[in-house]
Amino acid sequence: MATTIHVDVVSAEQEIFSGVAEAVIVPALMGEVGIYPRHAPMITEIKPGSVRIKIPEQAEDELIYVSGGMLEVQPSVVTILADTAIRGGDLDEAKALEAKGRAEAAMKDKSSKIDYARAQAELAESIAQIAAIEKFRKRSR
Repeated sequence: MATTIHVDVVSAEQEIFSGVAEAVIVPALMGEVGIYPRHAPMITEIKPGSVRIKIPEQAEDELIYVSGGMLEVQPSVVTILADTAIRGGDLDEAKALEAKGRAEAAMKDKSSKIDYARAQAELAESIAQIAAIEKFRKRSR
């Protein structure tokens, strides 16, 4: 049996995942972080993207989209506190494409009252969601 680590993925709305994993890959602020059992303790901010959880004796990784939040790693527990977390199969591509279009339009419209930084953040989030959808599709084939 493989060595495992306990993983909790929680959003403001609900607990998305709680279980054991062989490894977890998280989109941290400075790049992706691979976490394995007995990893050194750390706390870091996460950015929008896909969390991949390698579950023992399961061929496919669990894919969860997170919009940002915090990652805490202890030697035997990984906790992801996400602003928003959505299982890969529950992502809505039409909504993500629509949000991307709105954000791009807001950034182009100089007379718009929308905050440029907020539009930029919304664009980054929608692009990350679309990338997560594409990863989920490739995995499902």
